[in-house]
Amino acid sequence: MKNAFTGVCVALLDVVVLTCFVVSNPACAQVSVAVHAGQPAGPYAPIWNYFGADEPNYIYAPNGKKLLGELAALSPVPVYFRPHNLFTTGNGEGSLKWGSTNVYTERPDGTAIYDFTITDRIFDALLAAHVRPLVEIGFMPEALSTHPEPYRHNFPNGDVFTGWSFPPKDEAKWSALVTAYAAHLHERYGSQTADWLWEVWNEPDIAYWHGTPEEYDRLYDLTAAAIRKVMPEAKIGGPEATGVSDHSEPFLRQFLEHCAHGVNAATGGRGTPLDFISYHPKGKPSLVDGHVEMSVGTQLRAVARGMRVIASYPEWKNTPIILGESDPEGCAACRGSQNGYRNGPLYGVSVTEATLRTYELAREYGVNIEGAVTWAFEFEDQPAFAGFRSLATDGIDKPVMNAFRLLGMLGSGKPGADWVATESSGALPLAQILDRSVTCAPDVNAVATRNGGEVDVLLWNYHDADVAAPAAQIHLAVDGLRGKKVVAAEFRMDSTHSNAYRVWQQMGSPSEPTAEQAAQLEKAAALEETVPDHSIAVHAGKAAMDMTLPRQAVVLVRVRER
Repeated sequence: MKNAFTGVCVALLDVVVLTCFVVSNPACAQVSVAVHAGQPAGPYAPIWNYFGADEPNYIYAPNGKKLLGELAALSPVPVYFRPHNLFTTGNGEGSLKWGSTNVYTERPDGTAIYDFTITDRIFDALLAAHVRPLVEIGFMPEALSTHPEPYRHNFPNGDVFTGWSFPPKDEAKWSALVTAYAAHLHERYGSQTADWLWEVWNEPDIAYWHGTPEEYDRLYDLTAAAIRKVMPEAKIGGPEATGVSDHSEPFLRQFLEHCAHGVNAATGGRGTPLDFISYHPKGKPSLVDGHVEMSVGTQLRAVARGMRVIASYPEWKNTPIILGESDPEGCAACRGSQNGYRNGPLYGVSVTEATLRTYELAREYGVNIEGAVTWAFEFEDQPAFAGFRSLATDGIDKPVMNAFRLLGMLGSGKPGADWVATESSGALPLAQILDRSVTCAPDVNAVATRNGGEVDVLLWNYHDADVAAPAAQIHLAVDGLRGKKVVAAEFRMDSTHSNAYRVWQQMGSPSEPTAEQAAQLEKAAALEETVPDHSIAVHAGKAAMDMTLPRQAVVLVRVRER
């Protein structure tokens, strides 16, 4: 994906340092996209196929099971799911930023009681949907916490980081619990566990962990050893630190140093297993003059900083990276005017922009990006389109799900695809986005893959500001085609297509849609094929087509040789 502006657009970008504004010059709305289908640019591997949520008990709710099935159906590529609160004490109730499983309690004499009934329901639902667990070992059971009271929080009221966020008062009991848990999962799910990923805790550099960095390192060593005792080949990673800020970078660095050279608290040897490295890049939307302004640049700067840290360690540079929560902001369960983008197409386009620019950053730093977790799922017992960061609402898919469906179609949705060289005259330089986000001209961009006789071109038109703007006029040219006959189709998500939120607004925004309204919304929530298969002219391996790409839109053009 080359980035270049031509003509008057270049002149406008030259003055952007002095004056930042949304470009409205008609000349900039004319965008040329060139796809060189005969020029492979490396293997394509998806990173979008990771999801997660605070509330694990919603996984086995009816709407949760439905959504899991839809995630698994995005493509043949396996989907991973990362839930919080797998060890949290409670009766299995879910609420905002809360879940519980009651895996560990104690008798009055301190004897351990293990009960995996609730977590079995969680893993049964994941595996029934063919979704692979990214098993996050956490948080601290009430009976093991060094500071258990108060234990359950009442978000959004009061302190969230209660008794579950403290170190164990008895490390031997913690290790025994993890060993028993791993053994139970391995016995119940057998060879399926070979494909799972394992990790220890969440964001231990902030109040999710009321211990020192050294105490977290000990917890990591003990937990990894307990898992490996049962499953020696288990892939274990961490530390799921926050977005590699001035505060969190020292934490990440000390953790990497510990894993490479530190004394292992479980074995006494040097170092500890680290099969993937995880951290959390987040954006920072704001409300400006009555409209939402995203900050994808903030999110990508956090991605870049983590990659820069990891690349600085020769022993870790090639270790797979999983962005454990890669999101436009930091709180899925929080509502507010600045989060109004979540219901409409802007959320999906933002995810597309961040995901595809993450590939560029990985190439720039020479690191191995394996996954980017979207921290969003669904919330039970909430009004429709209430404003949470979620993939669906009351069983109705939001437009963001169609952005994932389009991402799932890249590479024909099958293994074995390659990136192919692609250029867009409307693409912004990556350095500009890192510096100023997408606050001046929009990023009108494209990537493409080839898998056998199918070429898939994904195009998007993104801007941080959620305001009306002229559409881009796209001239798409594809060369390097081998077939004498070619058919093309188009699928899109924008303000008027694949967008149940728009239909819900037209209904009068009912908080509890009727059965008839829900059926209408489900139909509107499906991905729309806006242009069905049709023959296009091919001359000397070249084909061309024109389209309109509105602001905050994602389109996939599927080209198949016959």
